[in-house]
Amino acid sequence: MLLVMTATANEMKGAFPSAPTVAQGGVAEYAAGGRKLLLAVSGVGLVNTALCAGRLLARPEVEGVVNLGIAGAYDLDATPMGAACCATEEIWPEYGLIGEDGLADPKGIGFPLGRAGGELVWNRVALTPDRDAAAMGLRLPGDWKRVPSVSVSGVAGTPQRAALLKAACGGNGTENMEGFALAYAAAGGGLPFLEVRTVSNLAGSREPGDWDLKGALRALETAAAALFPA
Repeated sequence: MLLVMTATANEMKGAFPSAPTVAQGGVAEYAAGGRKLLLAVSGVGLVNTALCAGRLLARPEVEGVVNLGIAGAYDLDATPMGAACCATEEIWPEYGLIGEDGLADPKGIGFPLGRAGGELVWNRVALTPDRDAAAMGLRLPGDWKRVPSVSVSGVAGTPQRAALLKAACGGNGTENMEGFALAYAAAGGGLPFLEVRTVSNLAGSREPGDWDLKGALRALETAAAALFPA
């Protein structure tokens, strides 16, 4: 069985319109594309996601983890509105000693988060979406974007903050509020992990024209159907 987690009930319903409604903190078993799925809605943010992951990854039937949802993008030319993006790395830029620029040096306090896969984890988890998808019997479309992903407790509300976070992920990445926690939990449990998000907005902008939540949710349904084809 694969654990499929979203942050919100709207994202879960967007991905699987015919699935049972799942409330925050709830789960439901569901079959899609001939696969048994455990659908879970964590709630928004790293803390909710970590709590949910700790509870569900202890279930022995869970063989892999898929994180679905929407995300902001730092460059809409590289990752257009509605584009499906697979995370190649999860970065938590708020962990550590925060400097004048507002970004944290994870080694500044001298305490790594822990270990995963035999390696120390500071504020980054390297991901291999194509390999892990294959390990779960899933196939990723070749035209999906492969980009780094930044997880934050507070999303970028200004272009200046977005520019800092864009630099933290090395360029054309996406921004979310849950992925690092689930990626780290899956790595710690030795489980394959895949994060797929569709672009809903330009990170750092509050202008209505830079947002398309409905379009991103429609794209999420398409992405889920590609992962779990009928």
